Amino acid sequence: MTVVLRLTRRAEFLRAARQGRKCATPGLVLQAVATPHVCRADGAARLGFTASRKVGGAVVRNRVKRRLRAAAREIVAGRAEPGYDYVLIGRPQTATRPYAALLQDLETALKRLGRLADPPPPPDNGAP
Repeated sequence: MTVVLRLTRRAEFLRAARQGRKCATPGLVLQAVATPHVCRADGAARLGFTASRKVGGAVVRNRVKRRLRAAAREIVAGRAEPGYDYVLIGRPQTATRPYAALLQDLETALKRLGRLADPPPPPDNGAP
């Protein structure tokens, strides 16, 4: 499982937009850029979430970011390649898109960017 940290500074978001690769799906936009060398020692993935006013009012933007955080917990924590900064950008469809489709959008975006690791092996319960 990949350790996941948060992007908090505006400069980190701008660096991902300027230097990173981008993939748009119906439910979200994903930007990925290699983590700067000073932050790469722990091998963690770093995540940031954003939604512009084009998405809707404050209530809708907060809902969109909550849905993106939930999707990232399921997909990015277990399958994303460590050592990268990921920025998930909400779209107007993110608020109403079925959650399963949103998960598939995130997985598709990671796959297109070449940052999707193989799923972890199932746990061995000691069965013969």
